[in-house]
Amino acid sequence: MDANIELLRCYQRLLSASQDMLKLAHEGLWEELIEREVEYVGTVEKIAVFQDASMQSQAMQAQILPLIKEILDNEVELKMLLQQRMSELQALVVQTSRQQNLNTTYGSLAGNILYPNEG
Repeated sequence: MDANIELLRCYQRLLSASQDMLKLAHEGLWEELIEREVEYVGTVEKIAVFQDASMQSQAMQAQILPLIKEILDNEVELKMLLQQRMSELQALVVQTSRQQNLNTTYGSLAGNILYPNEG
């Protein structure tokens, strides 16, 4: 029975971590999100251990099921936010690359006076 209680607590901690990560993503606190993810992964590993050790009653399953659903919903939303962030970062990389190309091209012409029909 202790394994069942600990399993339920792990799912509650996982949900809390999931909610925190989602909040951090909405606030754009990406470094803090990564730090929180370490705890999240550790809790998932604990769940795997307790899942194997517990004999879940229907009552326990009924308590855990809504937690799992909310965790999965949070993960879907978090994945969407992370994909948006990835797109933003890709756009910044493209913009930076273009700017570097312009600086390289026009930087080599700095100090030179160009006259028409001159190459």
